[in-house]
Amino acid sequence: MTPLTPAFVVKTTLLTALALIAFAANSILCRYALEHNQIDAASFTNLRLLSGALMLALIISLHRQPSHSRSKGSWFAGFMLFSYACAFSFAYLELGAAMGALILFGTVQVTMVLHNVYTGNQLHTSEWLGLGLAFVGFVYLLLPGLTAPPLTGFIVMALSGISWAAYTLKGRQSSQALMDTAYNFIKTLPFVAILTVLSYQNAIVSYQGIVLAILAGAITSALGYIIWYRALSGLSSTQAAVVQLFVPVITAVASVFLLSEAITVRLTVASTLILGGVLLVILGRYYFVSLRLK
Repeated sequence: MTPLTPAFVVKTTLLTALALIAFAANSILCRYALEHNQIDAASFTNLRLLSGALMLALIISLHRQPSHSRSKGSWFAGFMLFSYACAFSFAYLELGAAMGALILFGTVQVTMVLHNVYTGNQLHTSEWLGLGLAFVGFVYLLLPGLTAPPLTGFIVMALSGISWAAYTLKGRQSSQALMDTAYNFIKTLPFVAILTVLSYQNAIVSYQGIVLAILAGAITSALGYIIWYRALSGLSSTQAAVVQLFVPVITAVASVFLLSEAITVRLTVASTLILGGVLLVILGRYYFVSLRLK
């Protein structure tokens, strides 16, 4: 086990902060590009995944690990990664960056909790309470009103969250996170080709849109995931789950300054209920397991 020296703690903190900023930047970059008609959603998805695959392919090519001993991902994970990225882009045609990030990360965490229930893990009372709070938050978010998100955008972003949760659950089985991530990105390319054929007639592409999509793929996705995996070596599973809840918060703050979005009462209340509920689930499980081990 790595000793918790001051240098190690500082390194883990910095890596974690950089990873969370990268995750939040994905929402900012995508929403900015689509809102200002710099690029269409399909082209943004395709360029993001293609540039991410190229960046990761370059990185793993520098590894001296023999090709035959490398873990090479799976087609299921590749399709889930593509589904997440595609739904993510199309949802941001209708959602603000902060709203989209809240729905995405809330759905991811709730989906993973429900998966645990489905696979036979019993929830503690505090976990049920947290799940209930998150559900109330989603219901409140969708109540009719001027500040309610479009239902279509909500559903598409929720599908993105479910896909990312499935991708994450599949990734738990990985013993070579970097290699699996790289090959999963590469395995999205056939689906990228199909989407290109289906959407090229309606493509909207500008120089700025291309740059934003490449930044989202090569930097905030590919390098962001690598930084995150490095940070995970210094975080417990509970800490990793908790810190991810800061992504919607970072996105909301950034969207105010970079996208001129307003933080509404509805968004604030829903964020408190959803993220607070998820936090209660995470901490409830942690303390429940700790008590059982004593």
